[in-house]
Amino acid sequence: MAWTGIAELPLHDGHVPRWLAELMKKLARSIVEVIVLEYGPSELVKRLSDPLWFQAFNNIIGMDWDSSGSTTVTLGILRHVLSDGDLGVIVLGGKGKRMLAIPMEAELELNKIDAKIDSNELVNISRLAAKVDTSLVQDGYQLYHHSIVVSENGDWSIIQQGMNTSLSMARRYHWYSRRLRSFTVEPHEGIAGVKRHALNLINKNVEGVRRLIVDLSNEKPEKNMRLIASALRVLRGDKSIVEWIKPETSTGITVYDRQVKLLYYRPIKLTNRLVKALVKAYESKPRSMEELLLVRGVGPDTIRALTLVADLIYREEPSWEDPVSHPLDPFKYAFAFGGKDGVPYPIRRKTMIEAIEFLRKAIEEARIGEKEKLLALRRLKNLYAKINYEGR
Repeated sequence: MAWTGIAELPLHDGHVPRWLAELMKKLARSIVEVIVLEYGPSELVKRLSDPLWFQAFNNIIGMDWDSSGSTTVTLGILRHVLSDGDLGVIVLGGKGKRMLAIPMEAELELNKIDAKIDSNELVNISRLAAKVDTSLVQDGYQLYHHSIVVSENGDWSIIQQGMNTSLSMARRYHWYSRRLRSFTVEPHEGIAGVKRHALNLINKNVEGVRRLIVDLSNEKPEKNMRLIASALRVLRGDKSIVEWIKPETSTGITVYDRQVKLLYYRPIKLTNRLVKALVKAYESKPRSMEELLLVRGVGPDTIRALTLVADLIYREEPSWEDPVSHPLDPFKYAFAFGGKDGVPYPIRRKTMIEAIEFLRKAIEEARIGEKEKLLALRRLKNLYAKINYEGR
């Protein structure tokens, strides 16, 4: 039988029962230990950066197969089982206040694994990734979870999640250091969620908009406020609106595009907060989008206002294409032990315990020598085949 459908990360309330949480920790620890033992710490970081692999890992340890909690619970469990640093991998950050504590915990946690990356550098990476997914990707989702997984070699992956309460949906953003070429041009390893529309300034085809926004940020705040006010008048139709929205035959602007522009630009307000952000940007003299994003006070409102000017005054249009790359197809791994929510069936506690015990034994044998290690891993493969067969 072929399973079809999409896991859409709806926002879910609820909690994981203590007995299940303990089993999940033991199983998660066993799985990541096998990966590190066989392939090294950096391989675990790489795999967690893949949205599909992350979802499969979440499924196999027993979390709901299509829930926003799959991110928060799975990363919380990983943070716990990797907390000693004995596997050469640590997890920083988390949900709510934990995501804001990274600057305070970075140095201590990195010292546990003697990581080849400076704590200040990692904090800047954390801030920049969060700024990109709130300011350059304005998709209606507000970040509430931010974690960084770091290996002793200095490799890192960032997994952060946003929520849209009006849609009752979540969206997960994945980053990976080894394949990152730019923080501001299509930097993600993948974005998992439901595709809709967004103000997308990470699209590779809008370099002109990014450059213009940086240039505008170096202008005097008084000039930028005049330009923003002028653009808002265009938006309202008070000033040459015909120049902005012409018949589709001559401009290619569709009715849908007009609606999207109005949706994202209309909330812009000329506030004291915006003025202060423009002043800080002007005083900082950023030379790149990365530097602009790291200016304190510059956030989604500032970037959106400068994008409005670029679009309506200077005719440099941003992308409105949602950068979601993974709609999260369902995974057979959810059928290994069942799911917390009873889908596809309730947790098979006995089978889960047997798998944990087998994995622990495989790990112990793997530490004896190369020959025994290969044998243990073959047994692990056979166990997974058996579990998948029983779960049909």
